[in-house]
Amino acid sequence: MIETQVKFWDRRFPRLLRRNRVAMVGLLIVTVMVSIGVLGPILAPFDPDAQFGASRLQSPGTEFLLGTDNLGRDILSRLFHGARLSIGMAAMATVFIVAIALLVGSVAGYVGGVVDDLAMRVVDTILAFPGIILALAIVGVLGPGLENVMMSLVLVVWAGYSRLVRGLVLETREKPFVESAFAIGCSRTRILVRHIVPNMISPVIVLVSLEMGTLILALASLNFLGLGVQPPTAEWGSMLNQGRLFFQSEPQLMIYPGVMISLTVLGFNLLGDGIRDLIDPRYSS
Repeated sequence: MIETQVKFWDRRFPRLLRRNRVAMVGLLIVTVMVSIGVLGPILAPFDPDAQFGASRLQSPGTEFLLGTDNLGRDILSRLFHGARLSIGMAAMATVFIVAIALLVGSVAGYVGGVVDDLAMRVVDTILAFPGIILALAIVGVLGPGLENVMMSLVLVVWAGYSRLVRGLVLETREKPFVESAFAIGCSRTRILVRHIVPNMISPVIVLVSLEMGTLILALASLNFLGLGVQPPTAEWGSMLNQGRLFFQSEPQLMIYPGVMISLTVLGFNLLGDGIRDLIDPRYSS
């Protein structure tokens, strides 16, 4: 068990992370999945949209390692290309979410007063609704599409991050080194950027690693409902949707993308748990 708190930028962090088996298993899974996403076009044996009419619903074999779907498309190639889209969409959404949360949460927590009250009322309003239901409502207004699905998740998820960041700011601004910086004449902006924000990086990274799995699952769910990417684009959620009609006779059409989603979510969750154990020993078991 890790007894002392470790910052993300601490020199001991990589060594301690390697000793954490849970984190290393998660890191291995994430590395494999991200590598598949990055190298997907190179690794894929066929064009993901190429249709082989004479080979529809073919079982796994030497030519098509995982078989083909109802249109004769190679499942393995579509899984590889789908990894890039599924993980890439979640990563891009996470970047926007963290950027908005850091801005809103930091300003609200540090400035306080009316700004804090207004920001937190907006956050409370968003958090009052179930996330996936609110995302569905936003997509319903904006219309289906990849960009609109990502925007809906950003608009829903940033609120929780902002509340976390605000709490960290309120905690950090009372510490002696912040009061000392203020006493020697540092501006409020400098204190926020140079002293407060860097001390929030570690817990935010933990939340990001845990939230990536949630975002991948949420994106797959919205795409499964047909609200995100449109056929014939290869994406894990849309592959589940297309395979559900043939589940009884060809269950592998849903099993393969389901396994990819599950493994990726598991990898990010294990990695996040491992990092959290290092950064905050209270969660260690």
